[in-house]
Amino acid sequence: MTTLSAAEIAHYTRDGYVIPAFRLGSDKVDRLRGTLDRLIADNPGVRPEKLVSAHVEGDNGEGVKGSAAFLELARDPDILGLVVKVLGPDVILWGCHVFCKPGGDGYETLWHQDGHYWPIRPLATCTVWVALDRSDTSNGCLRVIPGSHRDKRLHEHLHEDRPNLVLNQKMADGTFDEKAAVDLVLEPGQMSLHDVYMIHGAEANRSPRRRAGVALRYMPATSHFDRALKPHDGKTGVPVAFATRPLWLVAGVDRSGKNDFTIGHPRHE
Repeated sequence: MTTLSAAEIAHYTRDGYVIPAFRLGSDKVDRLRGTLDRLIADNPGVRPEKLVSAHVEGDNGEGVKGSAAFLELARDPDILGLVVKVLGPDVILWGCHVFCKPGGDGYETLWHQDGHYWPIRPLATCTVWVALDRSDTSNGCLRVIPGSHRDKRLHEHLHEDRPNLVLNQKMADGTFDEKAAVDLVLEPGQMSLHDVYMIHGAEANRSPRRRAGVALRYMPATSHFDRALKPHDGKTGVPVAFATRPLWLVAGVDRSGKNDFTIGHPRHE
C-alpha cells in the first residue's frame, strides 16, 4: 500500500495541504477520462463543474447520473494509504465531486472554506483532488492559503449570487492575505490533499484547455455525518441531499457509532 512520507505528513500538518509523490498510472487516468466523457454526456443539463456525488451509480438523488468508476477510484488502496496517514485508521468516504472546467468559460470558485458546506461534527475532512487533465495557472488550478487551517476556525462567509460560479459562498474581504496564495499545479494522475479548514479557491478557466479533476471526500470515523444538519441549505450553488447521501466505511470501524451506512444504498448492498 502507498503511504505518505514523514516529510509529506509534516507538510500537510504545517501547511494544510500536500502534493504527494504518488500518482496514478497513465492507463488508469485514460480510463477515468473516458468515464468523465460518459458522465458529461449522461448529464447534459448539469454544468460540468457541478457534478456532485458522481461516484453514486445512476440517478444519485442530487441531480446527477453518476458512475461507479469514481467509487472504485475512491476505494483505491493506494489513495486510502495516503488518507489514513492524515485522518487515522478509521475512514469514511462521504462525497465525490467532479470539477470539470471547460476551456474558455470554466466557472470560478471563490475563496472559501469547505467546512461551511458540510454536516460533519466534529468537523474534519481530507479532500483528495485527483487531476485528470493538466491543472495550472492558465486553466484555473486550485489555489490555497498555506497554514490557514491551523486554528481550526471557520471565518465569516458571504453569499454571492452570480451565474458563473461553482459555489456561492465566499470569504469576507480582509479575512486573509491573497498574496500568500500557492498555486497547486498538477499533471494528469497527480493529486493534492487538503484539510477541511484550508482557505482555497480557483480562477475561471479562460484558456482553450479543459481542466478536470475529481475531489474525493473522506472523514475520520470518529466524526458523525449528521443528516439533520443543513448548512447553507439551498444557497451553496450545487444541489445536495445530505439526508439521503450514502456513506462507505472504507477503512477501520465506525468509532463514533452514529454513522448510518444503509441510507442511500440499494437494498442488496
